[in-house]
Amino acid sequence: MTAPFALPDLSYTRATHDRAAERRTEPGLLARLLADPTTRVVLVLRGRVAVDPAGDLLLLDAAAVDGLPAEPERADRPDAHVPGHRWLFLGERDGTGLLGLVLPDEADSDAVGIEGVSPAAPAPRLAREHTFAGLREVGGRRDDALAAEAVALAAWHASHERCPRCGEPTVVEQAGWVRRCPVQDVEIYPRTDPAVIMAVVDDADRLLLGHAAHWPEGRFSTLAGYVESGEGLEQAVRREVAEETSVVIGDGPGDVVYRGSQPWPFPASLMLGFRARAVATDVEVDGVEVTEARWFTRDELAAGVRAGEVGLPGRPSIARALVEEWYGGELPG
Repeated sequence: MTAPFALPDLSYTRATHDRAAERRTEPGLLARLLADPTTRVVLVLRGRVAVDPAGDLLLLDAAAVDGLPAEPERADRPDAHVPGHRWLFLGERDGTGLLGLVLPDEADSDAVGIEGVSPAAPAPRLAREHTFAGLREVGGRRDDALAAEAVALAAWHASHERCPRCGEPTVVEQAGWVRRCPVQDVEIYPRTDPAVIMAVVDDADRLLLGHAAHWPEGRFSTLAGYVESGEGLEQAVRREVAEETSVVIGDGPGDVVYRGSQPWPFPASLMLGFRARAVATDVEVDGVEVTEARWFTRDELAAGVRAGEVGLPGRPSIARALVEEWYGGELPG
């Protein structure tokens, strides 16, 4: 089985900057970039990024974030994990440094000004003066890959303030790309969880879509699931489809075909897209993760979408791309 159409350029994958990983160990990198007036800064607040009036990612001048000093790349205090603002080196573009500034979650909360934090302090001021949007909203827009990088890295820091081995506080190194446990003397790196997502097609060229238990009525999408420990990607595709719908995927070399990937930092996934051929098409949903699954012809899917009876995943998602690849063009809605 071969897929007749190529997936379009996927959102969050069109990076126009160089991550410049070789610079992360430069001594004083963050402080030096903050002192450079050409440096640009991405603001992150609770998993959302600052955007301009058009809805595109906002890149601030370094001078606009004056008052939030660079944090040391090695911390000597045992309380260095205490939440506060966080600087991240995101890379560079055309010689211009790119930084992420993660504001503390409480920067725009009602506690500001009540618990001794002045609303005029840099973090509350930045939170108050800018509009923030989620990754789904910036998907498909300018610099969405840069936004995804910043949000994913910020989420990793939030969940790794302590060592998974001993529970002691970790310290930040390599401009935000490593956390080290001083007790265990081990380095902890950002992790990405692989997940498979698949357009399942039968020999009649129908597409299988499922409805997740927590979704609004009428919403359907491609099946997906996480890759388990010690499992290959093709194995994961076959297992997830069988577990959720009882549909059987062929075991031939062309029955599971890789189509593309998309970072999905909600908070830390990489979606690996496939086209899979079903050889047994009777549907019986698991009733837990998937409460309904249906086969669609192209005409049936288009009619359902136009009538408002079927809701599809958003356009920035690889799920939508896989559906429209099968369909042969854009669907309404």
